[in-house]
Amino acid sequence: MDQFHDIRPYNDDEVAGVLENLVETPDFIKTIIGFRFAKWPHWTRGVLNSLVKLVLKRETSKIQCVHDFQMKVADYMERMIKTTTTDVEYRGIEKLTKGEGYLFLSNHRDIAMDPAFVNYGLYLAGLDTVRIAIGDNLLRREFVSDLMRLNKSFIVKRSANGVREMMAAFGQLSSYITHSLTEDHSNIWIAQKEGRAKDGIDQTDPAIIKMFYMSQKKQKVAFPDAMKSLKIVPVSISYEYDPCAFDKANELQEKSTTGSYEKSEFEDIDSIKNGIVGFKGKVVVTFGDLIDHNCDTPEAMVEEIDRQIVANYAIHPSNEAALAMLNGEKSGDKAFSEYIDTCPEALRKTVLQMYANPLIQQQNRAQ
Repeated sequence: MDQFHDIRPYNDDEVAGVLENLVETPDFIKTIIGFRFAKWPHWTRGVLNSLVKLVLKRETSKIQCVHDFQMKVADYMERMIKTTTTDVEYRGIEKLTKGEGYLFLSNHRDIAMDPAFVNYGLYLAGLDTVRIAIGDNLLRREFVSDLMRLNKSFIVKRSANGVREMMAAFGQLSSYITHSLTEDHSNIWIAQKEGRAKDGIDQTDPAIIKMFYMSQKKQKVAFPDAMKSLKIVPVSISYEYDPCAFDKANELQEKSTTGSYEKSEFEDIDSIKNGIVGFKGKVVVTFGDLIDHNCDTPEAMVEEIDRQIVANYAIHPSNEAALAMLNGEKSGDKAFSEYIDTCPEALRKTVLQMYANPLIQQQNRAQ
């Protein structure tokens, strides 16, 4: 029996059937039309519906396995990089060994682009792409779940109700991650905490580390040995510009003034879209050092992960300019000053803090 059938990515033999269903899914076709042809007159929708289905059928007929699907994704990544970035740099990737299964524990700024940039770097280096942890809160539309699982995503059941159901979900997740790394020798990408670091402060949630340990704890494996077997590599991803910065600032502002923030139904999907098409400037992905020394407690592991993620975060001129402006100094970066001028006045301090915090974190740890 497949104990991970409801959370794992799709297997090669499932790909063709899933794609056939996707092409016949009205919600999926409607979303593509809305994304690619938003400015076209409404009366063209019927024709576009037929044309999009025809093109998708032709394109998907060539995809027979997960690798084929990811090669299509790589094509889109190349186009996206050309149009939305000034440069993408990978650091530390030469330390990775082909055929090893690594657990890439990453800071989290963008829902889709963080694992996508990690994946693209591994692909360029001739290494295996990652299995991506994604919360079920992002999968309210079935076609989104299908697309993610075709791209080697596995599901984190954040919506589990009650302690018993939650513990069962975390236990299954822990077992799947351990199985992927130690038996399949597959790479895993997972964020250091639930949700994006909207304020620019990167900190690991100890609960993530405790979840990793659950399956091996049942087998009486000592914590340090369990952590070594997972081959944890911290990853720092930094964007010169965050396409979702103003939206994040609005959420932070509303939470600070009213105490809560209610997301609209498809807000996360909009964030994914904006993160893909929005301007990012320079992007730097830094792979840290494999944690192969003893960390005797979850707290010690958290400290080592945070140390590496903060130290390896690539500081951009936008981070330095934001800190200068917060301190009442003149920004030395004209492009960033013009960018801040486009931000609503009420959100400016929050946005500046968001960009300054990675630099502040580095400075605090260096003291």
